[in-house]
Amino acid sequence: MTHYLEYRLGPTDDGKEVLFLMQKVLGFTTKKVRSVKHEEWGILLNGKRVTVRARGKEGQLLKVMLEDSQEKQNKIASTKMNLHILYEDEDLIFVDKPAGIVSHPSKGHLSDSMINGVQAYFENEGREKNERSNIHLIGRLDKETSGILGIAKNSVTAERMIKQRQRGILIKEYYALVKGNPPEEGILEIPMEEMRDARDGDKLKMKVGKSENAKTAKTFFQVVKRFEKFSLVSLVIETGRTHQIRFHMASIGCPLLGDSFYGDGPELGISRTALHAQQLTFTHPFCEKVMRIESEMPKDLSFLLR
Repeated sequence: MTHYLEYRLGPTDDGKEVLFLMQKVLGFTTKKVRSVKHEEWGILLNGKRVTVRARGKEGQLLKVMLEDSQEKQNKIASTKMNLHILYEDEDLIFVDKPAGIVSHPSKGHLSDSMINGVQAYFENEGREKNERSNIHLIGRLDKETSGILGIAKNSVTAERMIKQRQRGILIKEYYALVKGNPPEEGILEIPMEEMRDARDGDKLKMKVGKSENAKTAKTFFQVVKRFEKFSLVSLVIETGRTHQIRFHMASIGCPLLGDSFYGDGPELGISRTALHAQQLTFTHPFCEKVMRIESEMPKDLSFLLR
């Protein structure tokens, strides 16, 4: 079933072109307008197909197709996985990513990423409601990081979610187990830039940014609970740099437990980087309801908190 965004024209919309309404009122990009206007039933005004040059009248119902065109559907290998779906509707799906699985297809992981699993879900169990759904990743998680992974089902939803992240409306909170006793709370603003790992030239590692390639990075942290040899810390990142949380916490002498890159590797029974994306808050891009998605900390980390 085709999924539309609906908009009832008000007094100020009377006589306006559909193109104006799509771009200035509904926030569609030029690329999306170009795509949807070629769909047979892409743009409807009171149930009738119209062009972007049609002019609307107060009270009319404008409907614009949200799904990406069939020709532009992602060509992603589907791999059956036991997905834990945290939330799903017509526009969004959030899954609980286990540690040890990459977020999206990449070199060496063309068919065993979380995205491959979601694609299989769209084609099988979720086929009825996802026949024309596409996959647009809303932020990624490192392979060793567990927790909430968000996916938009069409480009319009993806664009609106990205704007929320840029404006600080979409907020992802992480839990980390870090060595030592960090300050009760703080803000870390340490610029970062990439370097190649000395032991493995194929792996990227971050260092303090001092060159023209340096990127700003900002992390907020707060101690949730202190233990004898480590602390449970809540973190929110304003920027989304590679390894940002791991690098920033290591830079103040509190690396994450299990982190072989910036810390001491496996210890205290933790065999992977002790980082979990545990909560995501945002405003739904269409119904404007404030949403909160939560993921329980997995047992391979939570056993230390008992």
